[in-house]
Amino acid sequence: MTQPAPSSVEMLKRLVAFDTTSRNSNLDLIRYIQAYLADFEVESTLVPNEDGTKANLYASIGPQAPGGVVLSGHTDVVPVDGQPWTSDPWTLTEKPDGNLYGRGTCDMKGFIAAALSHVPALQRAKLEVPVHFAFSYDEEVGCLGAHSLAEKLMGNVPRPQAVIVGEPTMMSVVNAQNAGGGLIATFKGVEAHSSMTHLGVSAIHFAGDFIHWLNELQEELAQRKRTDIDTVPGHTTINVGIVSGGTAANILARECVLNWGYRTLPGDDASEVQRRAERYVAELLLPAMRARHPDADITLRRRSFVPGLKPEENEEAARLALQWTGGNRTYAVPYGTEAGIFRSHGIPTVICGPGDISQAHQPDEFVARSQMDACDAFLARMIRWAEK
Repeated sequence: MTQPAPSSVEMLKRLVAFDTTSRNSNLDLIRYIQAYLADFEVESTLVPNEDGTKANLYASIGPQAPGGVVLSGHTDVVPVDGQPWTSDPWTLTEKPDGNLYGRGTCDMKGFIAAALSHVPALQRAKLEVPVHFAFSYDEEVGCLGAHSLAEKLMGNVPRPQAVIVGEPTMMSVVNAQNAGGGLIATFKGVEAHSSMTHLGVSAIHFAGDFIHWLNELQEELAQRKRTDIDTVPGHTTINVGIVSGGTAANILARECVLNWGYRTLPGDDASEVQRRAERYVAELLLPAMRARHPDADITLRRRSFVPGLKPEENEEAARLALQWTGGNRTYAVPYGTEAGIFRSHGIPTVICGPGDISQAHQPDEFVARSQMDACDAFLARMIRWAEK
């Protein structure tokens, strides 16, 4: 060991300083973590993306035995572009209100920092089951890295008893989450002068028809509100996040691209929205475009999919996490995390981490120091449990 053990807040300061916005590489941060672990004689394995510009990391401390715990978190953060920050987003800033400000403090470098700060304690402990770290890339753009991370990890370590995904939950235990699908809809029109609309097809106009149809579908799905699960809102939601297309105000648009997605409640049909969209395009919208011009086209491509999380599948993990938090109930959330991906490998999984989800993606993002303290206490209890 070549360095003293940092506190969780000190480690958070180090991690926030890395700009790991999803459009960037996360390799500098991953290499820092790898070197930090090596200083405490912990070996780690990288799982890179296809072009080697990003990587997941996993590591294990303790015996190679079944029944351990996975501590999971994503290393990427959302952009700060255009947001009115009052402090440097890449410098951890503690203010008199007791909050720690910086991009990723809440979502979700706080949990990773707390986990890493406990490496020395894990090394000293007489663990009877292992504790695994699993840190991913590109969660914020569709949980892209977690699939290969979970597959590699679960194929190389004895079956864990539970996975804890440290997304911000105010250290409450979440055992249910929505499924989420991300899609790209590309509309190919035919350019023409805007005074000669009969000669072309505006991709933007037909993309507008598609958005209108999604709004009507959203209203229909909102009528199916469920009361058996405490997510808000209690129904499937749809959002068109990015619209791009056109070249000039006086030209019928040759192309329009929609980046859109949906979220379905645990147990609902996670493919319904995509299936109905494909049918609407094939049976109604595309024929209408091609009636204007045979060269018109529409394609729907799935960009990402995050499986949901059902309460009844995660009772074992929930029981352990409640023991370590001191809580007495579990919760459901409407957003998606990597938890569903780990659960798809058959391991009970819950979400539990420091910070308030309402701070995620916001200017002046923060995590309360008291939340970091609560996470430290959670991990200390987990270590005592792992010593059996």
